[in-house]
Amino acid sequence: MKILTDLHTHTIASDHAFSTVMEIVKCASEKGLEAVAITDHGPAMEDAPHPDHFHCLKMLPRELYGVRVLTGCEANILDINGTLDIPEKALSVLDIVIASVHNPLYRDFGTEDNTPMYMKVVENPYVDIIGHSGNPQCRYDIDTVLRRAKELHKFIEINENTFRSRPQNIELCREIALAAKRLGTSVVVNSDAHFATKVGDVSKAMDILKDIDFPEELIANRSLEVLEKAVANRKKFR
Repeated sequence: MKILTDLHTHTIASDHAFSTVMEIVKCASEKGLEAVAITDHGPAMEDAPHPDHFHCLKMLPRELYGVRVLTGCEANILDINGTLDIPEKALSVLDIVIASVHNPLYRDFGTEDNTPMYMKVVENPYVDIIGHSGNPQCRYDIDTVLRRAKELHKFIEINENTFRSRPQNIELCREIALAAKRLGTSVVVNSDAHFATKVGDVSKAMDILKDIDFPEELIANRSLEVLEKAVANRKKFR
């Protein structure tokens, strides 16, 4: 099965990424993707764009090279209270909001149980996706959070970049995928591309899902049509 939408990509608006929006979308088109989301880091990250960047994403065309362009962000989760680093006013106008923990920014590493934090994040009305949550330094009650995500029609990310650059997270990512299968919680499989040619490359993430016989119907971004139906009760893409 091919994943036809990639909901997690970074542009040169984040200084540690290396491609423009045009380059990312062009590569997505060449690979036959139907949609791609532009999701640069929130401003708490040192090299992230200014907060106004996220308001201005509405200037992007809805379609380029035959690919639907979705506006988005990867907001940083800052503390055990689930505080995000992007204002609600900006989050409210975006198509896709990912919320992720990043080691330099999360203030509460060492907290034994991060379940309250992830519950507040998944219940945030603007958040669509819990990003790469397999960090063993930030453990949480997987069943509790995934059950709530299912109730709220939110998604758990299976992140390709984890399997390439965060090997310490792979075991917990597998646990999360198994729990999603058991509980019937939908996931999204994303590249987390920081260079255009990596857009749509989710081969290692898909290998894990194939290995556990993960149900295709629980992959919410397998096509743009499926994705739009999956979010229809909460939002409509611009």
